[in-house]
Amino acid sequence: MTLFGPLNPPLPAWQDARVWVIGASYGIGAEVARALLARGARVALSARSADKLRDVAGDPAAARGAALIEPLDFTDPAAVAAAWQRLQAAFKRIDLVLIVAGTHKEMRAWELDDAESRALLEVNLHAPIATVAAVVPGLLAQGRGAIAIVSSLAGYRGLPKALIYGASKAALINFSEALYLDLRPRNIGVYLINPGFVKTPLTDRNEFRMPHLISAEEAAAEIVAGLERREFEIRFPKAFARQLGLLRHLPYRLYFAAVRRATGL
Repeated sequence: MTLFGPLNPPLPAWQDARVWVIGASYGIGAEVARALLARGARVALSARSADKLRDVAGDPAAARGAALIEPLDFTDPAAVAAAWQRLQAAFKRIDLVLIVAGTHKEMRAWELDDAESRALLEVNLHAPIATVAAVVPGLLAQGRGAIAIVSSLAGYRGLPKALIYGASKAALINFSEALYLDLRPRNIGVYLINPGFVKTPLTDRNEFRMPHLISAEEAAAEIVAGLERREFEIRFPKAFARQLGLLRHLPYRLYFAAVRRATGL
């Protein structure tokens, strides 16, 4: 690693790559899986719904690569560890583990519910950490590979209606930064993916205006390009990411005023 070069080690050419996409049944995960399959990668697809995974694997546009369907309850650490063992046996090596799975629920302070908060944190934070714990020993034994974690621009600072969601994503950002510091010297890449608003069944639930909304296909293109550039943080859409990045550095008095003015909340 050099001061001005790419922050991550190179991935194999996609036609030689073996990738595990967790959360591949719809939205960003499905579109990234399709994009990588279309480039000739071997891709393992995981999510709860085997039928939806088969739809992604059977997409004629993605037929250049080879898909392996591995249904999985992402919140079950034993199931994740068992799936990892099966994929290592099937693929012989794994070049990239892409953790896309997540959930979202709007919540304000007066709606705060412990059970709902714990359920959201289980999917958005605890399950990604357990997955990383399962795969790191194998990647270290290979001496190569990478982990990519989808967080969110909502993790930059506190936002209305994102009381627990934003906290889970902020924790993932911090976790990914620390993970990079530990793993990059051992030739393991770490990618932090911070999308803005992407049109998926999850964002369709939102009852507020979503600035700079992009499609899942556009998000997938941004992710693949960022992986190819070997960036640490892949954030998009660019204009929205710059705006939230600037807000990240404002003192609290100005930040709170700017958010209230922008959201009306």
